[in-house]
This record gives sequence, structure tokens and C-alpha cells, in this order.
Amino acid sequence: MHRDQPQNGKVAVVGGSAAGMFTAYLLARAGFPVRVFEGASQLDPRHRTLIVTHRLRETLGNVGEGALVNEIRRFELFTDGRAAAVALKSPDLVIERATLIRTLAEGARKVGAEIFLGRRFVSLQEQGRQLGLTMERNEDGGTEEVHARTVVGADGASSRVARTAGWPKQATVPLVQAIVRLPRGTPSDTTRIWFVPEDTPYFYWLIPESPTQGALGLIGEDGPRTRHALERFLERHGFDPVEFQAARVPVYTRWIPVRQRLAGGDVYLVGDAAGHVKVTTVGGIVSGFRGAVGVAEAILNGGPSRKLRALRRELGLHLLVRKIMHGFTQADYSRLVDLLNGPARHDLKVYTRDEPGRLLWHLCLHQPRLLLLGLRGLLTGGTCLRRFGA
Repeated sequence: MHRDQPQNGKVAVVGGSAAGMFTAYLLARAGFPVRVFEGASQLDPRHRTLIVTHRLRETLGNVGEGALVNEIRRFELFTDGRAAAVALKSPDLVIERATLIRTLAEGARKVGAEIFLGRRFVSLQEQGRQLGLTMERNEDGGTEEVHARTVVGADGASSRVARTAGWPKQATVPLVQAIVRLPRGTPSDTTRIWFVPEDTPYFYWLIPESPTQGALGLIGEDGPRTRHALERFLERHGFDPVEFQAARVPVYTRWIPVRQRLAGGDVYLVGDAAGHVKVTTVGGIVSGFRGAVGVAEAILNGGPSRKLRALRRELGLHLLVRKIMHGFTQADYSRLVDLLNGPARHDLKVYTRDEPGRLLWHLCLHQPRLLLLGLRGLLTGGTCLRRFGA
């Protein structure tokens, strides 16, 4: 055993998130005694429709197949009366978050992980050669102490584990979306994207869940204004909301080391707690799972992780693109859509948003004016650059 490997392999995962359950699965499958502590009394996470690339299957294997509700084979981009369509070589996957978490929890249990519900993390203490975690029980309000050599914080963007162990607080932004009835004739295999910079520096999306229903939403910078913008957009485009879903998601501004070495043991962060979110789209499922693979690799090997180094490079590229686009005007988006010629659309077809290096290289090679547009965005977006830590 490596000298830095946890004594007896005892690992406590705090938070029943998707990344937390996947980390527990990976470590338990490797033979580590793993316990997951989730604050909710039932494993009934909030429903939210998510879209991910096919790399989810490459990362999870068959573990997450039960959460799949639809496949997307085409994107349509809209801005200021212009439109562009991009076919996908490999379909994107539409998944239901709550089902995914329950499926991952079942997978973790099958390989030996123990899952304790109704246990809310209160504090973390160093106790000799181990870490002590105080948990509050929902059933009676009492507390109990858990001991582990390694703690994994998987408790979301406002992670209490992270704050207790000394990590800085993360910036977050609101995600708001409505489940809507799809107009007759809407293709169920096509996601639509609208760039409306006066409403959001990101974009609106419409992700079909089925032939009759989809999720229409946006990322904003202020919660009430984001909800109001979505309501105006729904009314303007004639969509009928069935229900609303909302969350706050981390904004990646720089790489934060995922490991804190304390006298009693090690603390790691995964998923939203670690800020492993692609800031271009503020999507964190695939990158969160890749971070979980990296953290599991670091725990099992007792040292650095190549998977984490690769993820850091990719998240840095996403940050560069977000810095470029965050100050785009409507005219810039119009130019962007106009520049998506045949070779550029082929690149978008072949390379996914989870391959930013290869995608950017080929786009700039086949449409050099995209590089000029990006440089202009960097030079003119001073306020936005400061906001993103440039």
C-alpha cells in the first residue's frame, strides 16, 4: 500500500449528489469501505431535465442508462432573424437528474457502499490520525459522530464540507427552466438555442424530453430578473409552461485544488462542490463525473491524478471561450452564425463541447474569421473579463 493511501480505506462521502454517488461506486468497486451520508430523509432529489454529450456513456458505462429519456441528433441556432442547423455525429443524451441519482445510488449499493439518509453534515474535526464528522439525524434531531480517514465533499455548490475544510466560497448563477408543451410539428430530436444578449450573456435552450414535452430555460446573473426574462420569452414565443425548475450552479473562474491535507486525513471535493462546470454552457454532469473519476484515482493511488490534470486543461479552455463570448452583442452573435460554413458545421458535428481543444483547433483552421471574432471579443470585453478573473 502506498504510504499516503487512507488507512483501512475508510471513506465518507458527504452528499448524495450524482458525482458523490458515482465516487462512492468507483471506490466501493475497488474494495474500499465507503459510506455515503445524505441530508434528505429519502433519496428523492429535485427533478431537472439535463442534456449531456455521449461522453456520459463512455464515463458511466451502463450505470446511468435508466435515466435516459431522449436522444438529440440536431441543434438549431437562432439570433436576430438568422438561423443555423448542426447535425450531430453522435447523439446528445437527455437525462432526468433525479432518476440518474437514484440509479447511481443503486449501483453504489450493489458494489458494497453503504448509504445513510437523514444525516445532515454539521462539522469536521481532526482527531489524531482520523477525521471526525458530526452528523445531525433528521429523525430525532440528535447528533452522531462518524470517523474516516478520507472525506469526499459532494454536497453541491454551497458545500458545507468545503467551507469547513477551508476552501473559498464559490460564485453561483441562477438556472431557471420551464417544462413546456411542444408545438405541433416540433422535432423531438432537435435542441433549439436562442442568443438574446439583452436577456442573458449565455443563451436560451429548448430541449425536447419527448414528442410532446420539453425543457425551455436559461442561465442568468440575477435570480428574479432571470425568471422574469424566461416568462417574457415563454409568452413571446407562445409556450405553455407546465412547471418550473430552478437551481443555482457554480461559475468556474479558476481551478481550485480538490484536495486538502489535514493532520487527521484528506478531504476531497467532487461535482458542483469542486466547481467542475463547463462555464461555456454551465453544464456540470459529464465534467463532474470526470472529476469524480480523477478524485477516485487520486484516493486509490495515494497521489496525483492524470484525469484531474486533463479536466483542468479542458475547463481552462471553456473559461477562455466564455471570456470571449460573455461580452458578445447581438451583432456579434449574428456574425458568429453567419460564419458557420460547411466545414465549421462539420466540426461542430464531429467534436463535442466536451472536447474543447480539438473543436477550437478545427474551427479556427476551417474558418479563420472565427479567430478574429474571438480576439475582438477578448479585446472589447473588459468588464466581463474582470468578472471572470482575467
